[in-house]
Amino acid sequence: MFDLMLNWTVNANQMLISLLVGVVILILLVTRTKLPTFVGIIVAALLIAVGGGVPGVEIPDIIADGFGGVLGSIGIIIGFGIIMGRIFEVSGAAEQMARTFLKLFGKGREQLALTLTGFIVSIPIFCDSAFVILFPITKAISQKTRKNLMVLAGALAMGLVITHSVVPPTPGPLFAASEFGVPLGTMILWGLILAIPMTIAGILYINWVGRNMNFSVDDEGNVVRLEVANKEFMDFDINEEPSQKLPHPLLAFAPILVPIILIVLQQVLTTAFDESLPNWLFQTIGFLGSPIPAVAIGVIIAIYGLGYDMERKEALDHMEEGVKSAGMILLVTGAGGALGNVIDVTGVGDTIAENIANWGIPAILVPILISTIVRFIQGSGTVSIITASVIAAPIIVPLGLNPIFGALGAMVGSVFFGYFNDSYFHVVNRTIGITAPKEQLKFWSGATTAAWAAGVVTLVVLNALFGNVFTV
Repeated sequence: MFDLMLNWTVNANQMLISLLVGVVILILLVTRTKLPTFVGIIVAALLIAVGGGVPGVEIPDIIADGFGGVLGSIGIIIGFGIIMGRIFEVSGAAEQMARTFLKLFGKGREQLALTLTGFIVSIPIFCDSAFVILFPITKAISQKTRKNLMVLAGALAMGLVITHSVVPPTPGPLFAASEFGVPLGTMILWGLILAIPMTIAGILYINWVGRNMNFSVDDEGNVVRLEVANKEFMDFDINEEPSQKLPHPLLAFAPILVPIILIVLQQVLTTAFDESLPNWLFQTIGFLGSPIPAVAIGVIIAIYGLGYDMERKEALDHMEEGVKSAGMILLVTGAGGALGNVIDVTGVGDTIAENIANWGIPAILVPILISTIVRFIQGSGTVSIITASVIAAPIIVPLGLNPIFGALGAMVGSVFFGYFNDSYFHVVNRTIGITAPKEQLKFWSGATTAAWAAGVVTLVVLNALFGNVFTV
């Protein structure tokens, strides 16, 4: 019996060491070499498998199963989302949503309108491109009203990045929901709940910083730095003719709202009224509200609704341009699934769970800390979510953590301290006109950290209140 216990201890230590070495090598590969993240993750998975004692002939199949399993569940949705996003870009739907919000909320509420625009638009469009697309309307508002461009653009940027980080079906949250086994509708609802305080905290910080950092737009459209914040605002005629013909507001929102409504409706009805629903209705709602059919419907609405006046070749060219950008996203996502499957097969997750339980670290902090550390080191929010998910998902059940809040923890950590290794950091700062590194850090790094802190506090409270109430 002593010999068996000794062998187990050696194997457990070996698995932990292999995981640590694999994660360190992964971080080094994606931050210090020219290797793509996809290659780095696969190399790390191979090293962890070998170091964890998995027979060599079985490793390729384990990696292939993990890769294919994840892409089989969410790869189609990612492709649909990218196609939809490209249609939004070329049809003017994103600008129409911004204008609609401004009309809805009225004068004096431009910041709120831009925040909500970012909140919605980032669901199908990656925040980097969405910010570039919507910045002209933000710049126009600043020019007409003389309001601080940094505050207005910061509100838009914050709305975009928070939704992108914590609300499916963007790739990171979508992967976390799949890895933790949380239904997509449930993940969307909880992600939206968590996104609200995070966004508010980020915008409050931006407003505070904006008192001493003021950018405006002169009559010629040039961004200028003002020494003192301008307190006198001008009227902005939102009814002014746009630069291109825009789709009707209902049509602009439909490709986003219809899939969300279908997914949430399916989740609510099949959960609350499972036994009372007629079989045909249960089957219909179950089909239409499943992620793939729901998002497919959104894509069809976008193509034939927003792209109705495009020639067939033009529409196909636009969509193909979007699809070309999906390759690396799909590869990284699939590689994350491979890494997760390796960790699951080696049993290292159970070993980590036992050690963390002995250390006394609250379970809710485990995915948050992993995601936060990876985010700070390598910059990508999506990669930090994937890494935290594949490491934390196998261990949260032994630790007694609700998978819903485990997934949210992986997402919250991905917002932490965006700085020079984050492409969005450069997009936001440079587009606004903030060029001094110290000011860039003060503005965007501080804002994302404020949002992260609010997310951590909120998630800890939500887990304490509802961790044992809601189940997946």
